[in-house]
Amino acid sequence: MGLLLLLHVLLVAAAATAPAADAWGKEGHYMVCKIAESFLTKEASTAVKELLPGWAGGELAETCSWADTQRFRYRWSSPLHFADTPGDCEFDYARDCHNTKGEKNMCVVGAINNYTAALKDSSSPFDPTESLMFLAHFVGDVHQPLHCGHTDDLGGNTIVVHWYRRKTNLHHVWDVNVIETAMKDFYGNDQSTMIQAIQQNITVGN
Repeated sequence: MGLLLLLHVLLVAAAATAPAADAWGKEGHYMVCKIAESFLTKEASTAVKELLPGWAGGELAETCSWADTQRFRYRWSSPLHFADTPGDCEFDYARDCHNTKGEKNMCVVGAINNYTAALKDSSSPFDPTESLMFLAHFVGDVHQPLHCGHTDDLGGNTIVVHWYRRKTNLHHVWDVNVIETAMKDFYGNDQSTMIQAIQQNITVGN
């Protein structure tokens, strides 16, 4: 499929630089990938569409929450959504990228590395369609601050907070509440308008 495609798919990360897009529930993942699609070259877009499942209707964004829906089917994939550290803010791959059983490379950084490698290697045993969907999702996850949080509070999941009148946890606020509130208060509950606003605020460095 080629390195060019992979580099363009990884432009998903560019969306995370926009302040309004730091929440990654279903809508957040859709928005991240919708923005990423706009950066694809024709060649890359064609290659992506060839890998997408039929139910996606030719849109990468439609698949970007798929990895969350598969956690019960692929129970081994749950640790791949985050990379927490033991009380500090210095991620150390050798120390921190593992699951609860101590198995290495089982974190979101390892997942990005592995699925990128799988897409580059035509002889990889991994399903290329699933590799693409996992990769697009995990690049979104790694840019949500509490997917790279602390082990002692499970990335904010054990920190109880109130979001306006709703009792929830800090992780959920970042995953869902921030984006829902921003869409309601600033964009008339119109996802397309919010996507356009974020795109206008993206700057690309040299």
